[in-house]
Amino acid sequence: MVQTVVKKPTGSRVATASLIGTAIEFYDFYIYGTAAALVFGTAFFPEMDRLAGTLAAFSTFAVAFVSRPLGSALFGHWGDRIGRKSMLVVSLLLMGLSTVAIGLLPGYAAIGVAAPILLVLLRFLQGIGLGGEWGGAALLATEHAPSGRRGLYAMFPQLGPAVGFIAANGLFLVLGWMFTDEQFKGWGWRLPFVASLVLVVIGLYVRMKISETPVFQAVMEQQRISRVPFLGLMRHQWQRVLLGAGAMVIAYTLFYTATTYCLNYGTATLGIPRTTMLALTLVGVVFMGAGTVASALVSDRIGRRRT
Repeated sequence: MVQTVVKKPTGSRVATASLIGTAIEFYDFYIYGTAAALVFGTAFFPEMDRLAGTLAAFSTFAVAFVSRPLGSALFGHWGDRIGRKSMLVVSLLLMGLSTVAIGLLPGYAAIGVAAPILLVLLRFLQGIGLGGEWGGAALLATEHAPSGRRGLYAMFPQLGPAVGFIAANGLFLVLGWMFTDEQFKGWGWRLPFVASLVLVVIGLYVRMKISETPVFQAVMEQQRISRVPFLGLMRHQWQRVLLGAGAMVIAYTLFYTATTYCLNYGTATLGIPRTTMLALTLVGVVFMGAGTVASALVSDRIGRRRT
């Protein structure tokens, strides 16, 4: 009888899979925010005045924050039922295909009110995809982490937002230099969305190489899979859920105010060139990435709570 030996994935492979997937999903998420701040008001809400069009564009941006908790609950439930790896593949596909569809979506001038309606629907799907990605990538990293290095392993999916944002804004910055304002607002803004298709293929290739996490494999072997994981979580761990969510409120509020609202305010109200504002936000996010690395390493030494 021949036994099949399953190779344990190396730390570098786990880190690569969690970082690349999360970076791609956040790239998709952020290019929408940048486009909403710069062009969606005129592309999808041209009948409104500038202020109303901007508010409408940001409202579509906000839709994803409604659907993200839904995606977290949905993918978290099935991640505990059938595994982390399969749900990460589905979330990457959902986010990537929704993003490409936004890049190909005709504007208001072509299909009228159907354009903003479809935009809202695709943004909703983006939120569900990112909600599933975030928890799954964190589990992929931490459930492979050896003792005493959980902070280090958890650093890689957390670096995804910084890497994704730098890629998204960096691409918009290059397009701003390449095209005139009219070309950029006419069709140039679509290129980062369509380019997501290439990134998704790369991300899927990397993720398909990763095995299921040892924690989930142990649960499978012991037949301890919960029938309704989400209900069990809210019944027994609801305090920790609220504490974890509350801990993120300040960080998310500051981040999106700086990277989305200020981008629109700086260009439209203060008259600062678009390329200058994009470059300034990139500087801030570089320091965010450095802070992520430093805090992750420190947390393995002195603990998460003190960090």
